[in-house]
Amino acid sequence: MLMKSLHLLSSSSILHRFASRSIASLSSLPRRRNRVRTHNPSFYCPFPSVLSRPISSGKVLAMADETSSSTSSTSQKHTNRLATEHSPYLLQHAHNPVDWYPWGEEAFEEAKRRDVPIFLSIGYSTCHWCHVMEVESFEDEEVAKLLNDSFVSIKVDREERPDVDKVYMSFVQALYGGGGWPLSVFLSPDLKPLMGGTYFPPNDNYGRPGFKTLLKKVKDAWDSKRDTLVKSGTYAIEELSKALSANAGADKLSDEISRTAVSICAKQFSRSYDSEFGGFGSAPKFPRPVEIQLMLYHSKKLKESGKTSEADENQSMILFSLQGMANGGMHDHIGGGFHRYSVDECWHVPHFEKMLYDQGQLANIYLDGLIITKDVMYSYVARDILDYMRRDMIAPEGGIFSAEDADSFEFEGAKGKKEGAFYIWTSDEIDEVLGENADLFKEHYYVKKSGNCDLSSRSDPHNEFAGRNVLIERNELSAMASKFSISTEKYQEILGECRRKLFDVRLKRPKPHLDDKIIVSWNGLVISSFARASKILKAEPESTKYYFPVVNSQPEDYLEVAEKAALFIRENLYDEQSRRLQHSYRQGPSKAPAFLDDYAFLISGLLDLYENGGAVTWLKWAIELQETQDELYLDREGGAYFNTQGQDPSVLLRVKEDHDGAEPSGNSVSAINLVRLASIVAGDKAESYLNTAQRLLAVFELRLRELAVAVPLMCCAADMISVPSRKQVVLVGSKSSAELNNMLSAAHSVYDPNKTVIHIDPSSSEEMEFWEEHNSNVAEMAKNRNSEKVVALVCQHFTCSPPVFDSSALTRLLSK
Repeated sequence: MLMKSLHLLSSSSILHRFASRSIASLSSLPRRRNRVRTHNPSFYCPFPSVLSRPISSGKVLAMADETSSSTSSTSQKHTNRLATEHSPYLLQHAHNPVDWYPWGEEAFEEAKRRDVPIFLSIGYSTCHWCHVMEVESFEDEEVAKLLNDSFVSIKVDREERPDVDKVYMSFVQALYGGGGWPLSVFLSPDLKPLMGGTYFPPNDNYGRPGFKTLLKKVKDAWDSKRDTLVKSGTYAIEELSKALSANAGADKLSDEISRTAVSICAKQFSRSYDSEFGGFGSAPKFPRPVEIQLMLYHSKKLKESGKTSEADENQSMILFSLQGMANGGMHDHIGGGFHRYSVDECWHVPHFEKMLYDQGQLANIYLDGLIITKDVMYSYVARDILDYMRRDMIAPEGGIFSAEDADSFEFEGAKGKKEGAFYIWTSDEIDEVLGENADLFKEHYYVKKSGNCDLSSRSDPHNEFAGRNVLIERNELSAMASKFSISTEKYQEILGECRRKLFDVRLKRPKPHLDDKIIVSWNGLVISSFARASKILKAEPESTKYYFPVVNSQPEDYLEVAEKAALFIRENLYDEQSRRLQHSYRQGPSKAPAFLDDYAFLISGLLDLYENGGAVTWLKWAIELQETQDELYLDREGGAYFNTQGQDPSVLLRVKEDHDGAEPSGNSVSAINLVRLASIVAGDKAESYLNTAQRLLAVFELRLRELAVAVPLMCCAADMISVPSRKQVVLVGSKSSAELNNMLSAAHSVYDPNKTVIHIDPSSSEEMEFWEEHNSNVAEMAKNRNSEKVVALVCQHFTCSPPVFDSSALTRLLSK
């Protein structure tokens, strides 16, 4: 109910009333929607952010220092407290003339001692408009003097402290109807919000005050109307606290909503479907994987109920959208992986940063595409994403990094960075690198001498990419091969070799900044995709050929990546004694404890790791983590999970998040985790998991009923819990057996979200002890095995199929 509650607050003018009282003296300040050209996962719906390029940044902007070891003139002149931090984002600001503090008691006490307001700036290291505001304002001596004289200035990395970000983003969004990063908020010394916004240009322009004017007005208001400001801030937090911590009205979700939530959500998505380019809604277009998951789930339900034509129509929307994203410029055709989003409606010109949470989720939905269609186009894209991460995003120890920046230098020694400089091409560059194959490549990827960012008026409104090309595929491979009078296979070989040559040239360009934080929640999403790929990709025909940037890894290699990432988290971010996680790692664990998403996403990843052939150790750990999650975050009286432990007095709101945006909500993922765990264990523990999930969903019944599109994954969870009996595929056999590996692949070769795969090796005392404790029925199946062959049983409604002994028989059984 988070976003619905904020909408009610906004529309009922509760916050607008306090706003009018608190900033009456600031009436000339802009009440503005988000103008940040950056990712905005928390507020994708129902408040779509205005994320096109509203401000021309065609001029070259000198960007922030990348590390604390920078030798620029700015770093030699100034050093502030952020220089001792580990966050890449905070280090980028360590040599600003602004006297920055990190979030903490030192800053709070200084604001109280000086009796001045706090200026809080929140962003992250790969945020384009965060860089712009730094260059324009935070590196400016005049702005720094205004901030240093009249405020205590605090910098927060929203990826390190999502709990702090949630408090003040909720305030800004409820007050102004939009949000984004950089987030700029003014606080009282006791941390109550006074007013805020997103990006502010330094100087007055277009009838709007700039940041310098804003600072002066806020100081004047603090001096003359302090009581009104503080009272309004207190009132805002009180109202937000009520809105963001709903309680269940019943012990379970109503049967009506359980049965209808998925279809209601799918119908709402269908109304916004773009039949020309794919996707849902208009520009900017985000790859929101939870939408795809919901629609695929709905198609499966339609087929099961005999509505084949409706199911096919529904599925075709998804497959066309997946193809559109893969063909578009949002997909990095040269190096693999996906950029954050497309600024236009045709998936062409992206915002160029690459976020880890996108890669993990997108790989999973393309794997689903392969399962459903058996079309290797989907496995190619999934491999392309996974191989990009293996190449560029994984630490030697196994943890997986967070993001790559949108901005980079055009050449060594350039004074400033430009967005997309690493990824875009001129026609002449392609001619020089590719020689005789240049014409073929340019026609395939719509490369033009004048630049190709002309497919939409939204693609490049300020002509920033004149003469530059963002690669996009607009023609069928077979048609293009025919045009050049060569076989399709030969055509693909040429394209692959061209991409390799361009990749090698691109490596010589200055690379975008890499945020090498390792975040538990995002690693959980990626562990899931690598684990699933290790079995699903075995369904590819043996004759399948792939071309660069895919490196033709064996599927088993992906399982190793997933296990190394999980092991890194266990060894570096998990306390075996307290059984608690830390949120992130960079040069050591972060100060922040883990949040709900860290537990929920990691548990989900561990369940996928186990179900796809990982050791029972990962399943044990998932159960342990669920116990800790319940201890730290579960509202046992009101139902559902809070996003924080509630032990940090500086975090003023404890939120029950439900919105499934660019990242799913911790509550949606937790509901599905609980259903999955209940199908693995037996007895009272299984019943407890289901009761917790039922009560969780009941908290968000109004949300599911009135705004299902905001919670698509929770809609899936609501349906899952209504399924009378989840299907269990039980495999019994030696872990060293190649046939068990084949059986696991067969078990995952059929799309069925309401299926659990259990595997047990009777010769392993550890496994037998685990199943004796948690599900004696599974242990009995292992004991009763009558042959040395691997045995598979499919169980549902308290009965099991006759055993099958080969993978093809299992596939046929699951396909019925």
